[in-house]
Amino acid sequence: MNGTPRTLNRVLILLFGLLVLALGVLMLALASVPSVGEWWTEWAPSASLRAGRAFASTLIPGTSVSWVWLLAMALLVLVILGMIGWMALQGTGRRDLIAWSNQHAEHGVPEAGEAPGRVSIAASAADQALRHALASRKDLLSTSVAAVEFEGKVALRLRVVARQGADPHAIAADVERLVGGMDLLFGHPCPVLLHISSGPRARFSRAERVR
Repeated sequence: MNGTPRTLNRVLILLFGLLVLALGVLMLALASVPSVGEWWTEWAPSASLRAGRAFASTLIPGTSVSWVWLLAMALLVLVILGMIGWMALQGTGRRDLIAWSNQHAEHGVPEAGEAPGRVSIAASAADQALRHALASRKDLLSTSVAAVEFEGKVALRLRVVARQGADPHAIAADVERLVGGMDLLFGHPCPVLLHISSGPRARFSRAERVR
């Protein structure tokens, strides 16, 4: 429910992991396999000489700079710009407000019975309200609430970590009741996505029977 490029992130992590794995295997082979060490000793000097001749043959006329270096710098700049753009995409779609009043006051024409001004409901208000209401449940280890943009509307994403053995139906029913009360309190219905999980924290937490 946000603009984080999860597929791209997984692909980049996979590629980076494979690169690190390949370098690790190469270093391990150089240190432990004599034949690989001999191959590296023979290949590295000749490769260095070939690279030097390649740079010398690609000098820009009238200068001592190879255009290969300029190409490498241009590629590095593109990589840096791509990383900046990739970081800017992380976590997009989050919103600070879940609701706000019509902006009649901004145009100087408030409706009848309305006072000039604007009313906004912050996402932190919903976060604190739901977390406080769910804090008394012994079958929940943690609760997090975030406002995100979904299909052009603002929705709440509620994530709870339940203890092992907790009843997900009871948790969902309690959350639905609390969300309904919050909608009445705020005067604004808000779509909610509930995500119930039970991860490693639930397995290593203090043993406590859920009733």
